[in-house]
Amino acid sequence: MNIKHSKYKNTGILFELLVRQITADTLSGTESKAANILKKYFTKTELGREYKLYEGLFKYVNVSETKADMVITTLIESSKQLNRSALKRQKYNLIKEIKANYNVEDFFKTKLPNYKAQAALYTLLEVYNSENLSNPTQIIENKTALLEHLTQSAIDKNEVQNSILEEFRNQDKDIRILTYKVLLEKFNDKYADLNENQKMVLKEFINSVDNTPKLKDFYNTKINEIKAYLNKLNASVTDKAIQIKINEVINILPSLGKNDKTSDDNLVNLLQYYQLVEELETIAKWVKKTK
Repeated sequence: MNIKHSKYKNTGILFELLVRQITADTLSGTESKAANILKKYFTKTELGREYKLYEGLFKYVNVSETKADMVITTLIESSKQLNRSALKRQKYNLIKEIKANYNVEDFFKTKLPNYKAQAALYTLLEVYNSENLSNPTQIIENKTALLEHLTQSAIDKNEVQNSILEEFRNQDKDIRILTYKVLLEKFNDKYADLNENQKMVLKEFINSVDNTPKLKDFYNTKINEIKAYLNKLNASVTDKAIQIKINEVINILPSLGKNDKTSDDNLVNLLQYYQLVEELETIAKWVKKTK
């Protein structure tokens, strides 16, 4: 499930727009109703406490990636202490009062300089406080946006993805499906459908994601099974070109050593090896029929 960003529910954006409205009202010489609204909804309220999270985000600029990651983690964990039902109610009443006093279209049309970062923080806070499983790609993209805002430099999405996968590994089994979805998306960048062997690989990955030795044994067992099958297939094929291709595949199938760790890339590779086996089977059958 995707979390859709809403500027009408984004506490950071609501606060900043109210402040700008107060300035506009003051410059025009009119009494600012926005000032009373701001005081009412952001003083000793859940909205006020959530705004502190957005405020905290913009206190840090040009920090290291490690510190930026720590800031994001702290903000997310702090958001889990908020009363979500009270927060939802206060946001509803705030929007209702803004609509009663201002033209909503004019109020929200102001372009904000940090809109992207505020939208990214809103999305992550909603994701991590939702009971529903979210699209992991959305988590990666929004966390990357925040890291780039805090560090003021480009961030490698693959590194963000790996850190999020590691995070999910340490959580409850119910959340492992997110890891599965990321792995599946990585694989589907190249291949559209899964055969039975590939489904079995993904199932084992979910079940053993917190058991590294078991996962390594599984990987090595499957690599050896694929090698044995390809050797058998090679013996039954008479076409020299296909034999060369099969031998090439056999030679690129690496087992993991004692000190090697099982990574997501190993599992994606295993999925691709099964795809190669299927393709070689198809080619071998086709050549046999044409002779």
